[in-house]
Amino acid sequence: MLRLPAVAGQFYPANPQELVNLVRQFTQNTPANKTRVKACLVPHAGYVYSGHVSGAVLARIELPRKILILGVRHFPRGESAAILSEGAWRTPLGNAQIAHQLAQELKQECSLLREDALAHAQEHSLEVQLPFLQVLAPDFQFAPVALGTIRFEELQSIGEAIARVLRNSQEEILLLTTSDLNHFEDEMTTRKKDAKAIAQLEALNPRGLYDVCRTDSISMCGLGPAVAMLIALRTLGATRGETVEHATSAAVSGDHRRVVGYAGMIFD
Repeated sequence: MLRLPAVAGQFYPANPQELVNLVRQFTQNTPANKTRVKACLVPHAGYVYSGHVSGAVLARIELPRKILILGVRHFPRGESAAILSEGAWRTPLGNAQIAHQLAQELKQECSLLREDALAHAQEHSLEVQLPFLQVLAPDFQFAPVALGTIRFEELQSIGEAIARVLRNSQEEILLLTTSDLNHFEDEMTTRKKDAKAIAQLEALNPRGLYDVCRTDSISMCGLGPAVAMLIALRTLGATRGETVEHATSAAVSGDHRRVVGYAGMIFD
């Protein structure tokens, strides 16, 4: 299966050289010694809004050859926990190969994960990560998972399954999770709500993140993936979450009345 780009020319440039130049611009502050981490959280908005946040994270960490990308299913199409285990995803920079064995192991460990191309066909949250990885780690392979469910019990099952696969792997695997934070409220409200979500993420508290987003109406679109990530990290013995960068769309749009929050984080 070849999954064709859905948002090239919208969320990121369709011109290959322009795209490479933009990714390099966002990742130019590369430290001399990169950090090895278990997981990271990056946004998935248009590059003009959140590319610098993703770049700050991905430039800082050591990227292994195998990456599990845990994203959102924004649209009500296909399975609520969708994975693909065959083929490649195309971007303007070429084809990114699916890590077949990793995807198969995830399906074996978690019956909730279903093979489904429909859920991935127009979903941008995973797609926008690929050009960064193609520039920074050209030989990488990835397993794409899109979650539409926000039932805590299902997220717990998925997170525990991810932990089992990562623990048993003979290769290093990065868990790259993607979410934007609060949506479409004013700047002050969004920063306050984002801070509450970030505090739970830094504390590696999946139930706390789930509850605060629901009780305080924090419209974090990747709540499901983030909760599953935290459950996996707790199971794997992670001890630290760190915010690398936080921003809102107001910095670009100038509109402080209706903004989206973005966080870039690492976990080890």
